[in-house]
Amino acid sequence: MKSIKIIIASLTVTMFVSCNNKRQPQVQYMNDMYVSVPYDANGANSAGEIPVNRLPVAGTVSRKGVVAYDIPDSNAGYEKAKTELKNPLTATDKNLENGKKMYGIYCAVCHGTKGDGNGILSKREKFLGIPNYKDRDITEGSIYHVLMYGKNMMGSHSSQLTYKERWQVVQYVEKLRNDLKK
Repeated sequence: MKSIKIIIASLTVTMFVSCNNKRQPQVQYMNDMYVSVPYDANGANSAGEIPVNRLPVAGTVSRKGVVAYDIPDSNAGYEKAKTELKNPLTATDKNLENGKKMYGIYCAVCHGTKGDGNGILSKREKFLGIPNYKDRDITEGSIYHVLMYGKNMMGSHSSQLTYKERWQVVQYVEKLRNDLKK
């Protein structure tokens, strides 16, 4: 009987001790599971402040479909892409057809099916001032650069589209632009 009273008393004391002030950190068993260290893989630096996400070493085998894009996300980078970057794909019906398909999925909701800036989101006034391709001073390089990094209210589409799909969308946007100028 005496041992049961001791057990009940020790459980009661333990309960009150463990239920103390919750605003202060308590003793944690394996605290790494509660307080994890966040890592930012895209912005990480190695020893000596050298960026981790660099271009691959010459002669290495790249991952399928991943092509390094070394033009920076800046106004100077935009201008460089505008003047120097050229589409490596030939304009074929297959490329234009897939470009149209990808454009319909990712671009038409804002830019419209004709590229006139009258997409469904523009009509519902969710985003205003979406440009008309006819009025823009754009090239295939500038279109690709904007798909990679985004510009103004438009976000990047580099994670949604593969390298080839981005260039196919560029071809289709150029076709829409030429159709609007007629």
